[in-house]
Formats: sequence, structure tokens, C-alpha cells
Amino acid sequence: MTSDGTPMTDDIHDDTTGTARRVTETIPASLADVRIDRVVSLIADISRNAAAALIESGAVTLDGDVVSAGKGKVATGQVITVDISAASGPELPAADASQTLDVIHVDADVLVVNKPAGLVVHPGAGNKTGTMVNYLLAAYPEIASVGDPMRPGIVHRLDAGTTGLVAVARTQLAYESLVEQLTMRSVTRVYSVVVWGVPTSLNGVIDAPIGRDQRDPTRMAVVVDGRPARTHYAVERSFRVPKDASLVECRLETGRTHQIRVHLASIGHPVVGDAQYGGVRAGIRAARPMLHAHRLGFDHPRTGERCEFASDLPGDFATLVASLS
Repeated sequence: MTSDGTPMTDDIHDDTTGTARRVTETIPASLADVRIDRVVSLIADISRNAAAALIESGAVTLDGDVVSAGKGKVATGQVITVDISAASGPELPAADASQTLDVIHVDADVLVVNKPAGLVVHPGAGNKTGTMVNYLLAAYPEIASVGDPMRPGIVHRLDAGTTGLVAVARTQLAYESLVEQLTMRSVTRVYSVVVWGVPTSLNGVIDAPIGRDQRDPTRMAVVVDGRPARTHYAVERSFRVPKDASLVECRLETGRTHQIRVHLASIGHPVVGDAQYGGVRAGIRAARPMLHAHRLGFDHPRTGERCEFASDLPGDFATLVASLS
């Protein structure tokens, strides 16, 4: 869980293959001397109880050795691996029919949700209920057996404050196909973003590795030994009033945790409203990061036909853009 209330994971498989979800991280300095069960909870975005259950089941290793107790502490440079697919029982998400989602496409294999701001995609530490997955399970109970049992049907995700399009698999065939397409980088994911300032280059590629911040384990950062990450961007409009800002289109080539937010902040143009990465400043007010997933494209898992979806800017985003000149 990050300091702004969003789970740490971004794309669920983070451009890796396979149906059993494993999370592997090298322990940064910011997590040195922290209990193993807390580290598992943080990096896998699960409750402490779920972390303890995974440790007890032998689903956690440290430097290749199975962890037998959660009270031990980790050291900088150690490698921890968590097999989240081993989760079972009461920790699995439950169906919740209290909210209806904006599903813009549905067929036998795939559905596409237009996610509102403030909605967490899947259960995690501090968000056991009231997530998109809980609501999906009520309407589409078959997804319970698809993919990761802790995040059924989910192959990629958006942060809680981000709006826009999310694909969900209804069948295992669709799940494996979409995971493979993410791995091969053939899924189109395009975002509209309002950033502070006007980039010197009006279009370009930010190619900078991303890993956990060495000073704050709830943040990500551009780090030398991070995982490769590439974001393509193009400035669509620039503004001078009330403050310098730009409307930017970003296309993900990879899908790291908080990738767009971290990359734009790294070049001095954080997302407006993004308190975690320096995007809250005087002059332009936004209640959330101004980040909207407005285009999504993939090959249909069963037919192979290219599917393209679009989402209009939500009200708060459109209103903010209209206030700039």
C-alpha cells in the first residue's frame, strides 16, 4: 500500500508470463531490518494475515530458502519471492453487489470497465472489500476461477486515483492470452495527463528503469538497478494561465508500478494533483492525479480480431482542462 492509499502493484504481471502470480523483489535500503511478514504484505499488497498464511504455507522464499516464520527481518540486497497464487480460504475476495460498474464492452471472454476515480481495482492491504473485483464477482462470478485467486480476472490495473479503461478476463484462455500480449507489448495503453510545466521536447521517449525508492518503500523511483521502463509522450496542448501546464498523451511500452507518474516527475513535469510525486502545487487545484486511461487495444483472445476502446475525459478532468488557457 502506498502513502496515497493505492496498492503498490500496477500491471498485475508487470510484463512477465505465467498464470501463477509470483512477486520477486530485491530488498532496498528502505526495507532493511523490517519484519518478513510486513515486507510480504507490502510488496504483494495483501493483508498481514494473508502474508502470515502464505509464509505458513511455504509460499515465501528469501534468497531461495523457504521462510518458516514471519518475525525474522530482512537485509538490504536479499531477494524475496512470494507466490500469491497459494492464497486460499477467507482471504479470497468476496462478491459485492452494492455498486454497478460502467462496463463498456462484454463478451464471453473479455469485459472492459471504465473505472471511476477513487475505486481500487482489487483487494489488498487496507482494501479487502469495496473494490472493482468485489463488484465484478457479483455480476460475473465465473471470474473467481480465472487467473490469480487474489485478483481474479485482472491482468492489468490502474491506481485508485486514475480513471479509465481496464480489461478483465472472463475465461482462463482470455487471461493467458492477455498476459502474453502484455508480455509481448502488443497491448495499446494510452493515457491523457495534465502535467506541471511544458516539456522542452514536445514529444519523446522516457527510457529510465524503475524500482522501489531507497528512502521510502511506499514510493517508486528511477533507479539504476530498476526494471526497464519506457513511456512515449507527446504534448497536445500547453497552457500559461493560471500556471504553466500541459495536456500530454502518454503511451506505455512497459507497465511498471506508477510508471507514468514516476517518469513524468523524473523529467521535472509531475502529474497535476499527484501528492506522492510532487504534483500538488499552488495555482491549479486537483483532488486527484490528473491521469486518465483513454485508449485500450488488444487482440481478442478467441478470434484474434483487434479490439480498440476509447473513453472520454471524466468530468473533473475535462473541467480542469477547460479552466486552463
